[in-house]
Amino acid sequence: MRSDLADQQDVVIIGAGILGVATAALLVEAGRKVLVIDRTGICEETSSGNAAALAFSDILPMASKGVMRKVPGWLMDPLGPFTIRPSYFPKMIPWLYRFWRASSASVQAETARAQAAIMRLAESEMLSLIERAQLRDRLREDGNLELYESEGELAASQPGWDVRGKAGIAYEHVRGTQLAELQPGLSPRFVAGTFVPGWKNVSDPKLFGQAVWAYAERLGARFQQGKVVSAQPADTGARLRLEDGTEIAAAHLVIMAGAWSRSLAQAFGDSVPLDTERGYNTTLPTDSFDVKRQLTFPGHGFVITPMETGLRVGGAVEFGGLDLPPNFARSEAMLKKASLFLPGLKTQNGRPWMGYRPSLPDSLPVIGRASAGRNIYYGFGHGHLGLTQSAATARLIRDLILESAPAIDPSPFKPQRFRN
Repeated sequence: MRSDLADQQDVVIIGAGILGVATAALLVEAGRKVLVIDRTGICEETSSGNAAALAFSDILPMASKGVMRKVPGWLMDPLGPFTIRPSYFPKMIPWLYRFWRASSASVQAETARAQAAIMRLAESEMLSLIERAQLRDRLREDGNLELYESEGELAASQPGWDVRGKAGIAYEHVRGTQLAELQPGLSPRFVAGTFVPGWKNVSDPKLFGQAVWAYAERLGARFQQGKVVSAQPADTGARLRLEDGTEIAAAHLVIMAGAWSRSLAQAFGDSVPLDTERGYNTTLPTDSFDVKRQLTFPGHGFVITPMETGLRVGGAVEFGGLDLPPNFARSEAMLKKASLFLPGLKTQNGRPWMGYRPSLPDSLPVIGRASAGRNIYYGFGHGHLGLTQSAATARLIRDLILESAPAIDPSPFKPQRFRN
């Protein structure tokens, strides 16, 4: 058995997605020695296939009033914007119960306030990290255009925009010529839109994450490929064992394994109701259509994002866990709709993909200390917002490890909030 116990690591991060690499960057900047462990590579899994959005205005929780009345429809429409695989539904019942509890008006308001706080931190920390890492050329600041097929659909969205407006998020409803100028070639079925000028995207999420890692690596961060098969508290910190038998001692351990974090958290005394949203997309060639900025279709649950490496059509939510095979008919359904929404869109030669979003029923991530050890930390469960909230999460974890005052109130994100 190979052992690295004699040379105890300072900070070990499990997970080399965007959260792990951003956290590594902030910690090595602060002078800490960081080892990142992942079973594949840097931003090779879920962080590679997202919509490339820095969605700092996306503060509304997924749970909403009356949401549970929609569950039967989700089960009946396997290609809809929000579906649950029938065979997986029994396992979802505890999660759905908490989801229902999170849909009350009072909880929604608290969630929106917490999201607004972490989003403000996320924007400042991400833009600062981009500047320090000299990655400004990988940032797109074209805004986001949300599209509606009727005035009634726009009116129904207004309460959500009111919440955003109170949080200081700028937006503008657009129609007619202004709508056509923001995105030429739209189907006339879209009669209105909402433009969010502060919305940002990265040029490609995988390449962006790998560039952040290159910056962290230049400062001394190290990567080790391996699958963690066990993790447990030690006298100081934690002890890990990898699939190949390697043992690693960590003075500080940060769990950022995305959808695979639940069992690791259980080993440190925390039962977290983490489940998996299976996200689908297809990346088309760059010349498939001249899309000016990210387009969001809220009534259909997907987006279209222009990137330097292609045009990405994806989104929607499918709950089915980590083991069921993918249903790429969902990707095909989104492509079919996209071709109706953008007449002339070339849908040939696309690259389909499915990834696992770590989802919590109250739409807030878990960020904080584990129950079993002061030097064990969590940063997972961001759902659709891992890229968006990565630098904020990194800042909060860095504050904990350095024993600094937290940048924002961390209590809404504490791992132990699910005990009641």
